[in-house]
Amino acid sequence: MSELRIDNYLDADYFDRSLRSDVLNGFDSDFKELPPKWFYDDHGSQLFEEITRLEEYYPTEAERSILRTHAAEIVALSGADTLVELGSGAADKTRVLLDALRDAGQLERFVPFDVSEGILRSSSESILAEYPGIEVHGVVGDFERHLDKIPTTGRRMTALLGGTIGNFNPHERKGFLTEIVAGKNPGDTFLLGTDLVKDHDRLVLAYDDPYGVTAAFNKNVLTVLNTRLNANFDVDQFEHVARFDADREWMDLRLRSLVDQDVRIEDLDLDVHFDAGEEMRTEISAKFRKAGVEQELATVGLELVGWWTDERGDYALSVSRVS
Repeated sequence: MSELRIDNYLDADYFDRSLRSDVLNGFDSDFKELPPKWFYDDHGSQLFEEITRLEEYYPTEAERSILRTHAAEIVALSGADTLVELGSGAADKTRVLLDALRDAGQLERFVPFDVSEGILRSSSESILAEYPGIEVHGVVGDFERHLDKIPTTGRRMTALLGGTIGNFNPHERKGFLTEIVAGKNPGDTFLLGTDLVKDHDRLVLAYDDPYGVTAAFNKNVLTVLNTRLNANFDVDQFEHVARFDADREWMDLRLRSLVDQDVRIEDLDLDVHFDAGEEMRTEISAKFRKAGVEQELATVGLELVGWWTDERGDYALSVSRVS
C-alpha cells in the first residue's frame, strides 16, 4: 500500500537565521564570500532552470544521458530497494532511477531530502501516484545539519546528483562525505555525480554564457539580500566574473564592484564597503578526475565500485560502498 510521510526539521525562522549568519560571517573579513545556496529565490530558481537548457551548460544533459544509458547497471550494482536523494527538488532525473528500480523488482521506497517543503511535498505526491505501492518518506532539512535524520529503513542507495559535491571545498567535502558514511548501513551505496576536468574555455563558457543568463543568476544574490535583509545593493554596479582556477581545478564565480561604494544592510545594522575592482566570491564548482574521486571516497571509507561517463567524457556518475 502506498504511503506518504514528510518530516520537517526546519522551523519558520531557520532561513532568516541562516542567511543572517552567512552574511555576517561572509562579510567579516577582507575577502568577502557568500555560499551559493542564496541564489535560489523564485527568480533565481527560474534563471537556473534556464541555464540548464543552454547548449553551453553541458552538465545537466550529460548526467541525464548517463542515467538513461546506465540506470539498470547502477541499480543492479547497488542492490538497493530504497532510493535516498539529497537535494531532490522536482525529482525529474530521479524518475529514471525509480523506473530502473521498479523494472528490476527492487523498488520499495523513496526518500527525498530537500530544503523546500513545498517542492518536496509536490514531487513526493506525484511520485506516489506514479509508482503505486511504494513508500515515500520525505525529509525537509539542511545538508549541513540534518543528514542524521534520514530514515535507515531498507537497503539504501543515496544519490547526490547535479555536481552539487563541487560546491564544497576539499575540507568541506571530506566532512560532508564523512557524515554520509556515518549514516550508512552495511550494503548501502552512494551514487555521486561529478563534473570532470576538461578544456578550460568550455568550462568558462558554461559559467559565463554569451546571453547573460549566468550573469543575471549570479547577481540575483544581491537582489535576495536587498529583499530579505533590507539592503541597498545597486545590482548594476557589480559585474559577473567566472574564471577557472587551474591550481585548485575549480570554477570560481565572483561579483566585482565597478565603483567604490558603500552598501547598507539595514536588518543587520551593517555597513559594507567595496573598493572599485573588489571581488566577492559567490560560488566554487570543483571539477574532478577519476583518480581524485576514488581517493576522496577511500579517505572516508567508501570503495569505488562503478564509474560511468557520457560519450564526451564530460561528466561522471559513480557508485561506491562502505569498504
